Amino acid sequence: MNELLQWLLQFDPLWVYLFIFLFAFIENLFPPSPSDTLIVFAGALAGMERGNFFLALFSATAGSVLGFMTMFTIGRWFGNSIVEKRKIPFISLEGVHRIEAWFAKYGYWLIVANRFLTGTRAVISFVAGMSNLSLARTTVLSGFSALVWNAILVYAGYSLGSHWEDVGSYLQTYSTIVTIVVVVAITAVVVRYFVRRSRRDA
Repeated sequence: MNELLQWLLQFDPLWVYLFIFLFAFIENLFPPSPSDTLIVFAGALAGMERGNFFLALFSATAGSVLGFMTMFTIGRWFGNSIVEKRKIPFISLEGVHRIEAWFAKYGYWLIVANRFLTGTRAVISFVAGMSNLSLARTTVLSGFSALVWNAILVYAGYSLGSHWEDVGSYLQTYSTIVTIVVVVAITAVVVRYFVRRSRRDA
């Protein structure tokens, strides 16, 4: 990552914005991605008067929304067939449909929170597509979520300037905590499902 950033410093800041856009886009399709670190870096460049705050924010948000909606579309068009072909042994199609129904009920709240849930962004967008949520509403909410999260990252880099790398440790800690919480929540849901299923079959 450090080598990539040092390499980018040799070019015009516009190339940095292009890379931010690409990494923010790719993150939604092939996580994980260092897009958050790049966004902080772009904010730091703006703070050191080597870049532009609003261009950094725009490129990050545009890449995030386009990537989210791409995975959303994949989930909508091919989600069910992908799940069926994989034939996941510990999740039945009945279970998948239950998750879809749950997501249809609370999905918009998850979309608002998706940028703050590092490591789960691709999953949220994919399941949102499978759940047939409103395309327009999903686009607006994903854009809002991306704008707020990216604004925090850009501002953090802008404020710290040359000390922007200090944000990295906080991002890593935050990501670890979120991952643990998500894993625990998913485990609880799976265990609850199998307990109910075993009781029903008994």
